[in-house]
Amino acid sequence: MTKPHIPPQDSSHPHPEVTDPAQALSPTDTGLARVLEDLIDVLISKGLIQFTDLPESAQRKLLERRSTRAILAHPLTLLPGDHSHDHDHDHGVL
Repeated sequence: MTKPHIPPQDSSHPHPEVTDPAQALSPTDTGLARVLEDLIDVLISKGLIQFTDLPESAQRKLLERRSTRAILAHPLTLLPGDHSHDHDHDHGVL
């Protein structure tokens, strides 16, 4: 299997305005977390790994994130007739 070519970054000026390297990585952390979640899902669906192959701490974190995403995707309607969270009537894309 051939590895894709990833061009090296110019290390002489990665982010000249950023003095703290961790600060430069923070904006991409959430996106990278989602990419890793998707990658894990693909590996599991193809049978290349099993969820239980992951360390227990990773399993817990993934389950927490999936649960939180499910809750956010389907908010509760607490009062009868409350359609403030009813996305069926929205014309926008979520």
